[in-house]
Amino acid sequence: MVALDRADVTFDSGDVSLTGTFWSPAASPVAAVLMVGGSGPSDRNNDVFFPPIREHLLGHGIAVLSYDKRGVGTSTGSWVSASIDDFAEDAITAYAVMRAQLGDVPTGLFGHSEGGWTVLRAARSCPDLRFLITNSTPGMSPAVQDRHAVEFAMRSAGEPEPEVDAALQLYDELIDEARRGAPFAKVEQRLQESRYTVYFGEPDEDDWRSIAPKLDHDPSEDIAGLTCPQLALFGAADELVPVEQSVALFRRARPEVTIKVFPGADHRLGTGSEGLAEGYLKSLSGWIQRVTSAV
Repeated sequence: MVALDRADVTFDSGDVSLTGTFWSPAASPVAAVLMVGGSGPSDRNNDVFFPPIREHLLGHGIAVLSYDKRGVGTSTGSWVSASIDDFAEDAITAYAVMRAQLGDVPTGLFGHSEGGWTVLRAARSCPDLRFLITNSTPGMSPAVQDRHAVEFAMRSAGEPEPEVDAALQLYDELIDEARRGAPFAKVEQRLQESRYTVYFGEPDEDDWRSIAPKLDHDPSEDIAGLTCPQLALFGAADELVPVEQSVALFRRARPEVTIKVFPGADHRLGTGSEGLAEGYLKSLSGWIQRVTSAV
């Protein structure tokens, strides 16, 4: 285990109180990163995904702050009704807390999946931001990305073309219902009666209510507006994100973005029993060290 200092923090974002933890290597940090989790009720560890990344970063002298999403753990508020703008405000406040802890240490943002959309939106309001990393973050809207995930799952299961078409038609109809603000009770029976529900992730009321505030969020302007170095990481075997299309959209919005795609890696950049993809952690810490040490 890496020798480190750990401090729990509580801070207000608007009328929401958020809780998190600041980890710092025992020696003075060479850089720091705010880690923002993905969709759903993600906590400061993003389930089990963040700890091994954090351990590696701390071992390379990089401090880390992460926090429980609003409505998760001891953080107040609700992730269900929040928009990307709401999540971005939380990240902006957390970034200020980290900067206050560290002073002039080069500081950046890391967002996983939906968290990537969050940090891209937050970046414009984070002074002296030195770098930004998106991890398995789609280059398109949630509606388009989720439609891809449904189609990918059905084709992987060998469903015939008419069934895929019917499921995607149902998906489009449900998305239109979400845009109109339809209550979950209105669509619940359709979901229960459809054999395609398994490919939709079997959403509950919280999932349904969380869709509308961010459904058509387009990250392209946020990507194009970045003024700091950006690293975009993807797993080539990601079943949730259309990786090739996302890579093209990231490059179209900002040609100078650094992109790395790891063969055989999934949405959490894992390769099954082998853990995180080979070279993933080294690429992450090495890139941070390069961009923060550049004059």
